[in-house]
Amino acid sequence: MEVKIGIQNIGREIVLESAQDADAIAKVVADAIAKGTELRLSDDKGRQVIVPGNVLGYVEIGAEEARRVGFGQL
Repeated sequence: MEVKIGIQNIGREIVLESAQDADAIAKVVADAIAKGTELRLSDDKGRQVIVPGNVLGYVEIGAEEARRVGFGQL
């Protein structure tokens, strides 16, 4: 699952691949915004991304998609 995080007053966004499902990520983001706490997500390689909840500009959660194998057109 691809997650893009935009931060206020910063031109670049943070992009990570997470093993969590969309509902779990949305709940963590909503809690961070509502409580003003940090948004803490881990990617599929085990790294953690921590962003203060009060500086979040947006969070885009990609659609779940099965990985494709091969080079032909499907």
